[in-house]
Amino acid sequence: MGKKKVYDGYKAFDYLEAGFDYKEFELCKGAARVPSYIIPLSKDEEDRFEEVIERSTVISLHEHPVLWPEDMGESMEMKNLGRDFAAYEDLSISRLDCVFDHLMDGMAYVTSYAGWKWGDVIHDIGIRLCDLSQQTSIIHGRTLDDISEATEEGKIALVICLESATPIENELDRIDVLYGLGVRSMGICYSESNLLGGGMGESNKEDGLTNFGYDAVKRMNKVGMLIDVGHTNDRTAIETVEASDKPIYDSHSGPGAIAWGHTKGDEVLHTLTENEGLLGVGGAGRGLRTEKNPIGNIESYMECVEYCIDLMGIDHVGCGPDTLYGDHPGLYTYWFSRPLGHHRRPGQEQRTGPQASPDAEDPGYVKGLENPSEFINVARWMIKHGYSDEETSKVIGGNALNLLEKVW
Repeated sequence: MGKKKVYDGYKAFDYLEAGFDYKEFELCKGAARVPSYIIPLSKDEEDRFEEVIERSTVISLHEHPVLWPEDMGESMEMKNLGRDFAAYEDLSISRLDCVFDHLMDGMAYVTSYAGWKWGDVIHDIGIRLCDLSQQTSIIHGRTLDDISEATEEGKIALVICLESATPIENELDRIDVLYGLGVRSMGICYSESNLLGGGMGESNKEDGLTNFGYDAVKRMNKVGMLIDVGHTNDRTAIETVEASDKPIYDSHSGPGAIAWGHTKGDEVLHTLTENEGLLGVGGAGRGLRTEKNPIGNIESYMECVEYCIDLMGIDHVGCGPDTLYGDHPGLYTYWFSRPLGHHRRPGQEQRTGPQASPDAEDPGYVKGLENPSEFINVARWMIKHGYSDEETSKVIGGNALNLLEKVW
């Protein structure tokens, strides 16, 4: 459990010939792309950390554990070719037992630069699973037994997730197809609204769960697929929680009451708690920023974790940092600047967030939580700040495991 992982030396698509079977890109250096920051502990704290990690099932609820190009200007072309490079070696040092891989199908650009097309998503899932089948360090996580096996054998269970149900269009049976392909978690919508409900990026925040969305919730309940409201607006999130026969989660949001970034309001967090759900505290790109910590880093992240523990209770808080191996803020530079013909609608909300002092050090990435290999800093921070071993174990994976036992 949480032990150091086996690694068989496999690199993504080693079974093919680079430059012949696919176009080769210079990929970033993974966890070594920026200087690693691991929270320092005393000898006694370090011993406790090792004991907690060894005894716990360590689960990150939201990551994108793939290698991006060293030059993020090439990322759009790489996505267009439909081949992502899983970071097997970097994950082997992460101490994770299970990682929820949410793919990135808003950028599944095989046939369309709008993303989310059914055929492109199926291509993405299939090609990833083909590559996964060629190595032995990471297993496809579809059941609780898979997670248990990975934990006991020093491997990692990789759970395939979709951040949005947009690709199912108006076809409920596509939920069954996705489940049959091994997808075990799916979001209601991305930041843009779809046929299921309202997205958090829309100007109109009053759109809730649609009738089709209600049917989709019931179908996901029936097949045993975990429902995610990570990108919905608050109203759709609450109505989804209330519609579901099983607990659901928000895989990667912060508390909007104190944070800027990807957030949800307290009413959503209360509703999740009242219905045995879970919040995976997120922090993508620039990280969660607060008045106390205006630069996103491990401190601002843990400030948000503590807020959620106080509000929701420690049994309802987990972690979904939403990191990747590459220049995450740099990715946004190219992704968001790509011409889409979108006009800024009058009245569209813009929250700039707190501003750091001019002399504050901003490294340009989330120090201490820059990539999935730094997930262990959550446990290290909690130990350093007086949390018990049991409390730490719950937040870094125990609560997630309890949720899966109720849903899967």
